[in-house]
Amino acid sequence: MTHTTAPLEGKSAIVTGGSRGIGLAIATELARRGAAVTINARKAEPLDEAAEQIRAAVPGARVLPVAGNSGDPATRAGIVEQAVAAHGGVQILINNTGINPQIGSLMEMDPVAALKTFDVNVVAAVGFVQECYRAGMKDSGGSVINVASIAGLRPAGPLAIYGASKAALIKITEELAAQLGPNIRVNAVAPAVVKTKFAELLYAHDEAAVAAPYPLKRLGEPQDIANLVAFLAGDESSWLTGETVRIDGGVGTTGSFG
Repeated sequence: MTHTTAPLEGKSAIVTGGSRGIGLAIATELARRGAAVTINARKAEPLDEAAEQIRAAVPGARVLPVAGNSGDPATRAGIVEQAVAAHGGVQILINNTGINPQIGSLMEMDPVAALKTFDVNVVAAVGFVQECYRAGMKDSGGSVINVASIAGLRPAGPLAIYGASKAALIKITEELAAQLGPNIRVNAVAPAVVKTKFAELLYAHDEAAVAAPYPLKRLGEPQDIANLVAFLAGDESSWLTGETVRIDGGVGTTGSFG
């Protein structure tokens, strides 16, 4: 296989939850590897700022920010439509948007919050795949990467509902891979704690203590996830589909959730 400095040149990607953290790192890395990138988040201002950050990091990057609630079917259709109009199609979809409004015991579960969690973390992800499929990925082929969590692979304590939604996303990844091959590959990544604003409550009180059970003795950085996702998006992983890749600094080997 020929390796180039821009292995995703000519590809168009959508990254949901792309205004900060893991999503922003993924979008930047995809752009660095040559892809045209459409980023989505709910609020326009931070999304526009993220687009400028990508352009600053990758001169000449083609970046389209499209604000809107990914939990809304009409919004999903509009995001994909604009990506196709701007970049000629969609070959890469990164389902990164995730919410966690419910923290606590399952005995304290708020059904409304639980339904919202599954709607955004699972249903919206499938919805984006449907839209990309109808918009041309069915024929052009492509790669879908779902950002799951180590919480979807083991008991997650007070993050149980979030973990259950990520477990569902992992199952959906397998089902989509079985249904959409050979033209479309579908994989997932399952990070442990990554140093983002979204995860601050899990580590900000004592980062060293939280990282102590990790064999690599540090928490994840957004770029760690971005590097893996970019690999899964490209042709170097062309015989890989239906997999969930745990990326957790080794904490999964210790029996600790981290």
